[in-house]
Amino acid sequence: EITSLALADIMECLPHRYPFLMVDKIIDINADESAVGIKNITYNEPMFQGHFPGKPVFPGVLIIEGMAQTAGAIVIAQERQKGQRFIVYMLTIDKAKFRRPAGPGDRLEYHIKKVHRRRNVGRYEAKAIVDGVVVAEAEIGAMISEE
Repeated sequence: EITSLALADIMECLPHRYPFLMVDKIIDINADESAVGIKNITYNEPMFQGHFPGKPVFPGVLIIEGMAQTAGAIVIAQERQKGQRFIVYMLTIDKAKFRRPAGPGDRLEYHIKKVHRRRNVGRYEAKAIVDGVVVAEAEIGAMISEE
């Protein structure tokens, strides 16, 4: 049973690569039901050259992407245990809310919880948390497709 995914494991599950891989590791995995993704935000990331010079803010859309990547990675990891190879595509983003900015030095935790999955479509509640404070939340819909 998979309980965590290191960066190399995540890269086996997802096609994303730097600079668009938004999750460094995944912990507390409970099958495809829930998990916590971790993103360590550093000042040298390329988006801070223009977002915003002198006052770096991690873009909200990339927080949403990190939540989606976390959900996708745990789904793919579970399917690969069964010997199946799939890819996940984001379908919907609903109820997105941004509560406060995140930036360099912050450790984003993407708390993911499955709402439901029917055949090849899943829906996940997601919260991004820094130091115990919710910075963003959304519901993410995804389609699981054969590679």
